[in-house]
Amino acid sequence: MKPKLLIFSILILSLFVIYSASAETRLRCASTTSTLNSGLFDHILPIFEKKTGIKVDVLAVGTGAAIEIGKRGDADAVLVHAKGLELKAVEQGYFVNRHDVMYNDFVIIGPVEEPVKVKAVRSAAEAFRLIAKAGHPFVSRGDGSGTHIKELSVWLEAAVNPKGAAWYLEAGQGMEKTQRIANEKRAYTLTDRGTWLGTKDRGRLDMIIVLEGDPALFNQYGVMSVNPQRHPHVKHKEAVMFTEWLVSKEGQEAIASFKDKNGNRLFIPNAVLK
Repeated sequence: MKPKLLIFSILILSLFVIYSASAETRLRCASTTSTLNSGLFDHILPIFEKKTGIKVDVLAVGTGAAIEIGKRGDADAVLVHAKGLELKAVEQGYFVNRHDVMYNDFVIIGPVEEPVKVKAVRSAAEAFRLIAKAGHPFVSRGDGSGTHIKELSVWLEAAVNPKGAAWYLEAGQGMEKTQRIANEKRAYTLTDRGTWLGTKDRGRLDMIIVLEGDPALFNQYGVMSVNPQRHPHVKHKEAVMFTEWLVSKEGQEAIASFKDKNGNRLFIPNAVLK
């Protein structure tokens, strides 16, 4: 082959590769830190991507921030865990095609020495009252996340307003970092079980679950697509493919198969199968 022809062929091939890479379909999903920190997305997204060819870019923030990102049209879909906020946003016309996807629960964790003896009580509200009465440090995410919203509801049930108390620390961080701060402060905090199981060994946390099993700590996750009538630029077709896959038999099986190294399922699928 002549040198000029060879150079021309290489140039054409290079342009083809660049074009192919730029033409790759990508989907933006705003989600919670728990789905990312736990490793769930690392487990399920390759399965979805292999099936559809759609790459999913995850924006991991608190639930409140994720919903706001979707409202602005800066994501195509959201996967979060504050059902009341989700349904309200759907009613307001920001999102469509919402489905329950999976659940786990929240737990209260604290120092291994258990200074407040939270294990002696059965409800989260009672536990929070004990912590407040003792004035023992409690670390709140303080970031408008689904976990923060749940925590505030427990304080309300406990008839305690912790805002401004010297023992109440607002981290303004994701769940994994909040756990680390609680560990450093020998404090208590509320966390979702998925993040706890997925990160406690990695973070070398000297903490234990001190309360679990309260029905009030149920933690439902839902997925929904950004309404294309509000934001015509969003990739609605791809977002619907993603949401429908999550609630399909294959998607639900992928979620069910995600376990920690001890064989614990971190999320329980509960979608109405499509």
